[in-house]
Amino acid sequence: MPESIRIGDYVSNPYESGLEATGYGKFGEFELSDFLARWENLHHDALQVLPDRIHPTAQIHPTAIIGEDVIVGPGVRVHEFSTVRKGSVLGAGVSVGFGCEVTHSFVGENTVLGHQVGIGHSIVGTDTHLSANLVIAAISLWNYDMRVPVKEIVLHGPGDEPPYRCATARFGGLIGDHVQTGSMITLGPGIAVGRHSAVAASVCVGSAVVPAASVVRSSAPGVTIEPRRI
Repeated sequence: MPESIRIGDYVSNPYESGLEATGYGKFGEFELSDFLARWENLHHDALQVLPDRIHPTAQIHPTAIIGEDVIVGPGVRVHEFSTVRKGSVLGAGVSVGFGCEVTHSFVGENTVLGHQVGIGHSIVGTDTHLSANLVIAAISLWNYDMRVPVKEIVLHGPGDEPPYRCATARFGGLIGDHVQTGSMITLGPGIAVGRHSAVAASVCVGSAVVPAASVVRSSAPGVTIEPRRI
């Protein structure tokens, strides 16, 4: 298991979202646990810099709910009955489908969230496609009280190496650029999926590191991860 996970090894910096002068403009240089610890402060600072929290070209359906501290980039579309809340960022060209819930997450440029996608405390890369009925969970089931989580999120690699420690009780996933998923999927808490990977329908996996250009499939009694043929 790597001692360090660099966000830039998974996700590109936003270049078309007007975030260049903020911490998000260089967040690819961050080590993951360091970014998670500083995320709220970086977001607060970004809100002070941006001239428009919601870009004038964004299209938000009247039934959608956008939190007061959410940043919405140019050309974003948020469809019916979706909610985006609590310090989230939607990069330029993002499409959020019907009935989605995005909480404290960064969604990279030109990424598509299909219908009824729920993601929490996650970082999603550029040109990624998350299909319908996908959830990225952010809190461990093994907390005594899930309303007040204290169990640290960790990521496990293959073998017996020590896990990567996120130093937080709330983290969903780091989903790389150009990742594609099927439907009816549950990921996290604590997953990193490398660039150009694919996650097949009906997969349930958390606390894992998926190498770049991999395919994740259901395979009783668990899942398999194998190289992807592109």
